[in-house]
Amino acid sequence: MSKEALKIRLMDTHAGGDVSRIVLGGIDPLPGTTVRDRMHYLRDDADGLRKLLLEEPYGIPEMSVDLIVPAADPEAEVGYIIMEVMGYPIYSGSNTICTATAVLEAGLVPKQEGVQRFILESPAGQVHIEAKVVDGVVEAITCEGLPSYIDTYRSTIHVPTIGDVTYSVAYSGGFYALVEAADLGFSLVREEERALSDCAFKIVEALQAERGFSHYTLGDVGPLPFLHFMGPVDQIADDFYRSRSTTYVHPGVICRSTTGTGTSARLALMHHEGRLAPGDKLETVSLRETGFIGELTGTRQEGTHRVVENTITGKAYVLAHSDIVINLEDPLVEDGSLHHILSSRHRVE
Repeated sequence: MSKEALKIRLMDTHAGGDVSRIVLGGIDPLPGTTVRDRMHYLRDDADGLRKLLLEEPYGIPEMSVDLIVPAADPEAEVGYIIMEVMGYPIYSGSNTICTATAVLEAGLVPKQEGVQRFILESPAGQVHIEAKVVDGVVEAITCEGLPSYIDTYRSTIHVPTIGDVTYSVAYSGGFYALVEAADLGFSLVREEERALSDCAFKIVEALQAERGFSHYTLGDVGPLPFLHFMGPVDQIADDFYRSRSTTYVHPGVICRSTTGTGTSARLALMHHEGRLAPGDKLETVSLRETGFIGELTGTRQEGTHRVVENTITGKAYVLAHSDIVINLEDPLVEDGSLHHILSSRHRVE
């Protein structure tokens, strides 16, 4: 073993098939007044942590990482910073479901039988959590989705090798292109995963080359990164709908779940089309037959945008508790933007 070996304490979880690695220990306190400030520090000065845990030999790009940090908001129990292969999203539904489950299982928030409520602090701000605990097991997490709205409705773009593609764009924590899967020849089954990824990459690349998008308060949040394939919508009950869905997040990466932010984007689009009203729910079903339930909880007008308030409900499972040993002498460990945040208190003896 290396003379310079440190360890990071992890709890691996998944929600809907998307693996979130929760970092519970081994990282020194980060500078910054808010969780958003600490996220910026990680992004700008310590991006080695994200790369280490999402790249070989320690991880794969399909995973996500959530670093537990102290909350700055006095009403929040803990804070968390989300790291994904594409960078540092300010919010993620599946990561929030996993993080909320992890803080309960780790005892950072005392687990209570029945329904309990608490607040987490994400880089986007407060996130209200409702946890359902049955016989000591976290059976469901309901978390707030970010206020979502439609930026572009049914526009068309020409995509080389594909043709003209009709798309809408929603903001739900990131900008999403939304396309009808059937229009592109997809049934949304697992065997199509590679083809879906290749198709989404071409559409996203074309959109990024043609135009940018700006949030009405946040301004420029970067080029559109995500694409959500939508299947037909079935009405299950008066206020409950179901649709197959899948989300592309990065070249070669289709999320195993339908994603919370993807589900929020669908809620915004269906409300824009007059198909959902407050109190209605939509279950999105993934290529792996997992699902999240989004509920449209309210709407409000923000300038020219009709903003949809929503919640996302899902279940996370604990996969593993582990200590990852970081050998700083390993040539595969790029410690230039990592070693200064690793805690010497977690040195491997």
